[in-house]
Amino acid sequence: MRKTTFILAVLLCGVLFTTGCKKKKETDDIITKKVEKVVKKQGTQKMSDFTWSKTVEWQGKEYSLFIERKADESLPKCKDEQDNEYYDNKITVKVIGKGGAKFFEHVFTKNDFAAYTNESYSRNGALLGIALDRIEDGNMIFGAGVGSPDAMSDEFVPLSIIISRNGSLTIKKDTQMDIRNDNPEIPEKKPMDEIEAAEAEGM
Repeated sequence: MRKTTFILAVLLCGVLFTTGCKKKKETDDIITKKVEKVVKKQGTQKMSDFTWSKTVEWQGKEYSLFIERKADESLPKCKDEQDNEYYDNKITVKVIGKGGAKFFEHVFTKNDFAAYTNESYSRNGALLGIALDRIEDGNMIFGAGVGSPDAMSDEFVPLSIIISRNGSLTIKKDTQMDIRNDNPEIPEKKPMDEIEAAEAEGM
């Protein structure tokens, strides 16, 4: 309290001293007005579309994998941290056997992962990407992410998509995702830990 009173007193004395002088003191100081930076809100943006394919050995046979990401204007829009709007994505995953036999096909949207993400990302996040992680115990395991659509952001919720040897689909949250990603179109982002996820959810 005393410190604040002292500072106010010094400022007041300075004002009285300046206004009491008859001659204005010459100075070489240049006074300019600070221009506030205006952040211009952009129109609705979208992440780049891409397609990816690879041939893998699985269950003693060769399979062709296809992943395609496309912005879908019919889906609810999502937002980044600056409140800029983006079109959300849909991602098609296909597993094709020899001779063109379709073993698995599914069009993923963010809603497929709603049970495994927090409220913030369920509402504003985008389906960022899906990439093959590994083949293990007869299952084909893909990594996926739902998070900020801003390419400069490094936060997302990591998820696993498991396709079994009989073609059934399982989704679960993955806190230890380490995708050996050979698809350069999949954004490399840092998974959120439990504390960051809680903060994003407003806890």
